[in-house]
Amino acid sequence: QNQKTKEQIESLLQNGKHKELRDRLCCRLSFGTAGLRSAMGAGFCYINDLTVIQSTQGIYKYLERNFSDFKQRGFVVGYDTRGQVTSNCSSKKLAKLTAAVLLAKDVLVYFFSTYVPTPFVPYAVQQLGAVAGVMITASHNRKEDNGYKVYWENGAQITSPHDKEIIKCIEECVEPWNGSWNENLVDTSPLRQDPLKKICDSYMEDLTKICYHRELNVQSSLKFVHTSFHGVGHDYVQLAFQAFGFQPPIPVPEQKDPDPDFSTVKCPNPEEGESVLELSLRLAEKEDARVVVATDPDADRLAVAEQQENGCWKVFTGNELAALFGWWMFSRWKESCSQDADVRNVYMLATTVSSKILRAIALKEGFHFEETLPGFKWIGSRVKNLLDNGKEVLFAFEESIGFMCGTSVLDKDGVSAAVVIAEMATYLQGQGLTLAQKLVDIYETYGYHISKTSYFLCYDPATIKRIFERLRNFEGPQSYPGCCGAYSVLHVRDITTGYDSSQLNKKSVLPVSKSSQMITFTFQNGCVATLRTSGTEPKIKYYAEMCALPGHSDRSVLEEELQKLIEALIGNFLEPDKNGLTWRSA
Repeated sequence: QNQKTKEQIESLLQNGKHKELRDRLCCRLSFGTAGLRSAMGAGFCYINDLTVIQSTQGIYKYLERNFSDFKQRGFVVGYDTRGQVTSNCSSKKLAKLTAAVLLAKDVLVYFFSTYVPTPFVPYAVQQLGAVAGVMITASHNRKEDNGYKVYWENGAQITSPHDKEIIKCIEECVEPWNGSWNENLVDTSPLRQDPLKKICDSYMEDLTKICYHRELNVQSSLKFVHTSFHGVGHDYVQLAFQAFGFQPPIPVPEQKDPDPDFSTVKCPNPEEGESVLELSLRLAEKEDARVVVATDPDADRLAVAEQQENGCWKVFTGNELAALFGWWMFSRWKESCSQDADVRNVYMLATTVSSKILRAIALKEGFHFEETLPGFKWIGSRVKNLLDNGKEVLFAFEESIGFMCGTSVLDKDGVSAAVVIAEMATYLQGQGLTLAQKLVDIYETYGYHISKTSYFLCYDPATIKRIFERLRNFEGPQSYPGCCGAYSVLHVRDITTGYDSSQLNKKSVLPVSKSSQMITFTFQNGCVATLRTSGTEPKIKYYAEMCALPGHSDRSVLEEELQKLIEALIGNFLEPDKNGLTWRSA
């Protein structure tokens, strides 16, 4: 019933574009590391009115089977500010259709009356006792994309087997039901409730549980600039700073309000660094603000930059910020915990492609550190499991600037991370330190962890498969590389096949993930490097880190060694020229 997407298919048919029709109509969306995500437009593997209706019908069917009280407990629906005129497709419209499917089946729906940060949906699921929730967002992806992120009753993103079972249910009911197209139901149904005020107030109140120095914040002279990257973050970050006792951060006027075209940045991903933070850095210089915080368009991730004494800006990597957050959350716990608190009951988590800095801190301080597969859905589920078993989780992260401070939200959260960084910077200023100086101090104490993460673009799935299959049969059938140029390989772990040479039974401890490619190499020199495909974009990513013991720290030597190893890794294992890979633009 969407004329724009209908016309797209008719036009392809009239112009004889059969290959493109096949590409659009002969495959379905599947769950990646962050739910369903694709370009907006016509076709069963795109995000559009019909595929969102089908997905919600499948979820309805699955939840009805699993929860006898589904209709009474209800379902949460949130959305960001994305949109595409050419497909008459917007996050709000897709959210209304999601709600319509459920309301037409007499399900109580908590539908936010305006756009919200992604973390509000998992938070609301837990607070309201709902059975599940959906957030319509493509986070930091390019403007053409949108997505459908599903949260389970535990407040974490769905993992296997739910994702596979939901896909089966979607395939069982692809014909839209009566009422599924009625997007006006959110305005007329008595079963629709608006949770906005209750959830926002409750979230801000819960946030104060991780505020440790309110009196310092109130008096602070430190100024902050915040950019919300044309997304949802502005209002909520302002409120979070207020909850911590701060003056509101100075917003970047050109990027403060939602804009689905993301018109001032080449891509809406703050992870890209200084090139996309240009406007906020210039404003900070003008306003004499030393720290910039940037939330991505759906405000679940955070980038941070700090002006150094020489006037230059340091944009922290996700791994560097994690070192700061890990130190901060543990040192605050230590200062405020009761006398009989047991450090052995305390946990921090990271995804396996992220820095091992938390492991180093944990070894020295006596708390537990655990790794999960890439993607916050694995962290969220594991944290819930630990909490249910009486453990205390202080912090979790993934290197792609995703941070979870505290456990009010079992997902990454850029709003809380922004205000925690502000409090940390304020506290450190009182000690005569900058964030960058404290980072060096952390590395001196726990050992330098120098990491580099980047990616290549590859739009051909067959090429990607060939690259990884070559690594699995490098020195003959079923034999992984023994070296990479001059660097000897000590261990290989292949999450796609479940192989791990470092284990006695040669089986990976982390669960097998056949749907994506991921191989990790541990080298004799102590470097750990992973090659994997992205779960949300056409990328081959590489992650490499050198870990030194405390006191064995000549940073420049480590950096040089890491750079040489990465060059060998790219040249020998990825062969970008031969495979036609596009380098990430510097």
